[in-house]
Amino acid sequence: MRKTLLLAAVAAMALGAGPALAKKQLVIVVKGLDNPFFEAIHQGCEKWNKENASSEYECFYTGPASTSDEAGEAQIVQDMLSKADTVAMAISPSNAPLIAQTIKTANPTIPIMTVDADLSKEDAALRKTYLGTDNYLMGKKIGEYIKKGKPNGGTICTIEGNPAADNILRRAQGMRDALSGKDGLAALAGEGGWTEVAGCPVFTNDDGAKGVQAMTDILAANPKLDAFGIMGGWPLFGAPQPYRDLIGPLKDRLASNDFVIGAADTIGDEVAIAKDGLVTALVGQRPFEMGYKAPSVMIDLIEGKAVADPVFTGLDECTKETVDTCIQK
Repeated sequence: MRKTLLLAAVAAMALGAGPALAKKQLVIVVKGLDNPFFEAIHQGCEKWNKENASSEYECFYTGPASTSDEAGEAQIVQDMLSKADTVAMAISPSNAPLIAQTIKTANPTIPIMTVDADLSKEDAALRKTYLGTDNYLMGKKIGEYIKKGKPNGGTICTIEGNPAADNILRRAQGMRDALSGKDGLAALAGEGGWTEVAGCPVFTNDDGAKGVQAMTDILAANPKLDAFGIMGGWPLFGAPQPYRDLIGPLKDRLASNDFVIGAADTIGDEVAIAKDGLVTALVGQRPFEMGYKAPSVMIDLIEGKAVADPVFTGLDECTKETVDTCIQK
């Protein structure tokens, strides 16, 4: 009898403990799991989980296998919004209009925010805040480094990622504004001494190998090209050896500022590439910080606390001379 009662008590405790083990999910949906930039966001998310092991909330990181799978990301957003344990979501939209439509269709009651990449200004009301880089400022700083290297201007090609990625478009605009001294130009045609060559900007869909191939093709068509403005680090961190093979022969031109390359990000092999003098300047984001901060921001939104919009993370600026100290620890 005593054994029976004991077993019943244990069973009751197990049943009672079941729901408590299921944590509320603070979901981060990124553009793709194949990109080391987003893996840094993942690591930030995991650090938050370790430091908040007793929390009722859990940071849950997900996304499509490939960064180019825009429809896959939208489907994951839709699927995660349908789950009862999803209590807030941070999205890095690969295709901003598609994600905006997905949110509209789902009409969620939970807080939605963006991280790393934002929705367009027209759709900003669909999310509570944006956490990440000041992308316009990032692009402007890239432009300033290019302009410093070649103050009299020249020919330039812009390497971009997804044509519908709002964060990349803002960076490109910041770069053009810095180079031209004017605001809002869709392309450079001599303003500030700068002209974008035919075939540019090039959209690589965040694929490093495609980025290097695009740069190869542009240089073949324009052997006297003065500059590349690379709005994401894809060719450098996604295909570092092909990038080195392409730019290595131009190292002396880079050293003399006869040719300049301003690029985004400081992840993977990028800082080593800067140390070797194969890029003029890097303007890096802080993806780990984004992943680490996102859960706390989502909890504040759930609890109805005031949250700034946007919440900017900082930038790291690296040149050959500063590579040993340029990254925030």
